[in-house]
Amino acid sequence: MTSASRIVADGFCFTEDPRWHDDRLWFSDFYGHRVHSVGVDGDVRTEVELDDQPSGLGWLPDGRLLVVAMTSRRVLRREADGSLVVHAELGDLATWWCNDMLVDPQGRAYVGHFGFDLDAFVAEHGEAAVLGDGITTAHVVLVQPDGTAEVAADGMRFPNGTVLTDGGATLVVAETLGLRLTAFDVDPTDGRLSNRRVWADLSAELVPPDGICLDADDAIWVANAMGNTCVRVREGGEVTDRVEFSQRVFACNLGGPDGRTLFACTAPDSDAATRTTERTARVEAAAVTVPGAGSP
Repeated sequence: MTSASRIVADGFCFTEDPRWHDDRLWFSDFYGHRVHSVGVDGDVRTEVELDDQPSGLGWLPDGRLLVVAMTSRRVLRREADGSLVVHAELGDLATWWCNDMLVDPQGRAYVGHFGFDLDAFVAEHGEAAVLGDGITTAHVVLVQPDGTAEVAADGMRFPNGTVLTDGGATLVVAETLGLRLTAFDVDPTDGRLSNRRVWADLSAELVPPDGICLDADDAIWVANAMGNTCVRVREGGEVTDRVEFSQRVFACNLGGPDGRTLFACTAPDSDAATRTTERTARVEAAAVTVPGAGSP
């Protein structure tokens, strides 16, 4: 199946990490230093402003918002009065900017980081080189509800979008520069990860997976960081559906009143210098058949 897309909202620097919450799509604008939300009719609200680049979003069981502050390598928490406080310090674990995040129903957060200066590497070697050998690997960091943090998985090739499947027993992480989705067993008592394995190899499709989301049939929608499509993938790597968007797709999530709207964060590229000065990033949407499963 190939679906047509539409523009929901535009005029942003770089949209990322969409989350369907309280009947609205929440998302970060990296270089706009804001977290926004948008309704199905396109009305945009600014939810948070911060002196950093926001990325991953999630909510604690009591409803407080968690936001990844990329360059300071922290997870921030928005209190009931609207103030932002430090929830977790990740600077001792993350070797470069932090990125995507999944918050589970118990309030544990899984946070990835770049591992190296991606923009500098691309400027020197070209974009295609990031898929080659010799790339500095990174970690998935586990943040407990009290803010304590530890490495949950190492040797990851740019860990990015993350979902929980199998009723929360399996965590799947997009390794963008590894061209694969990687799965782990989740310890139900403390959230630690084990039994690492490939969930889907996307190298034949040449899809570097960025943001991902889970549907009710346990298939995963994958944003193609080097193309303008999202692909729906089953465990083992079978691609069943594709949706084309107007620009490159860096993240996706399912939402809408019936969960059957695939939202995509799109931009012409991910270059920091260009994205900081241009406001051509968008939130787009397309109708799909299978509803979301609430992860992330």
